[in-house]
Amino acid sequence: MLEDRMLAGLSPTPWPTAYPKGYAVVDVETTGLARDDRIISAAVYRLDARGEVEDHWYTLVNPERDPGPVWIHGLTSDTLEGAPLFADIAEEFAVRLADRVLVAHNAVFDWQMIAREYARAKREAPVRQRLCTIALAKELDLPLPNHKLESLAAHFGVVQQRAHHALDDARVLAEAFRPSLRAAAAGGMRLPLLECRPLTEWSDRPVPRQQSGGYSGYRAGSWRPSRKRPACPYPNPGRYEDGKRLKQGMRVAFSGDTSTDRELLEDRATEAGLHVATSLSRLTSLLVTNDPDSGTSKVVKARQYGTPVVDEAAFGQLLRDVEPAESR
Repeated sequence: MLEDRMLAGLSPTPWPTAYPKGYAVVDVETTGLARDDRIISAAVYRLDARGEVEDHWYTLVNPERDPGPVWIHGLTSDTLEGAPLFADIAEEFAVRLADRVLVAHNAVFDWQMIAREYARAKREAPVRQRLCTIALAKELDLPLPNHKLESLAAHFGVVQQRAHHALDDARVLAEAFRPSLRAAAAGGMRLPLLECRPLTEWSDRPVPRQQSGGYSGYRAGSWRPSRKRPACPYPNPGRYEDGKRLKQGMRVAFSGDTSTDRELLEDRATEAGLHVATSLSRLTSLLVTNDPDSGTSKVVKARQYGTPVVDEAAFGQLLRDVEPAESR
């Protein structure tokens, strides 16, 4: 593999001149995944062209609403009460991002959350390209059991101290990104860079503040107050076709580990108007899995039925532009 050749020190190659001149490794913790969810903490590690750390920055952000899954990120309403609003830290955040490629684990999610916060602040994030470390790991063919950050960290011997803490997650990712970048450079590999376009589709649905002694209906194992989702109101338009858009009503099934919590990913699909299926049948429009070579029953059935399969990163991209259902 490219990584092995680089680490073995075999014939180091010149650094690719087309590579970016700097990177901003980012992690944000949020109240959820919907368009009206908010950032509650953010961290940035600035790296130079070869992945060396220049500096780092971290801030809490007052979301002016319930903080969501406290059992995951540990940030309560009391903790966030005196924190600055996003509008107050937007300029400093922008300084950290400017003229750099945004690097994140499942980068489409971090970019969308950041872009929407800037839209609310009537500004535009100074980011033109992003790089997803999940996509980079796949390009490098790293032997990972799944695509979680903890697996990438373990592969490179990076010790994680506080999972789901923005600063520590950003540190871990920066340390894992450096050898990944060097491996890509050693093989002259083209980096999987994607364009970042400003987002404007956001909303501010009123959400109650966290109440004393409770979490406003949130509980461990439940991202929303109730896990029972309403039936999809749209008819199934059929299977997903490669190169085309998802369409409201399509039946989507998930299999295997995902870097984003499975329930949160399913919530995003539901909010986009898709039908989340718990099993796979001939009516399933799409299977989302990061391990298409696994022998799970869903993957096996997908092969049998010819059901299209995409990975989590690709699914995240598709969710950005879901085609509305045809009016009846």
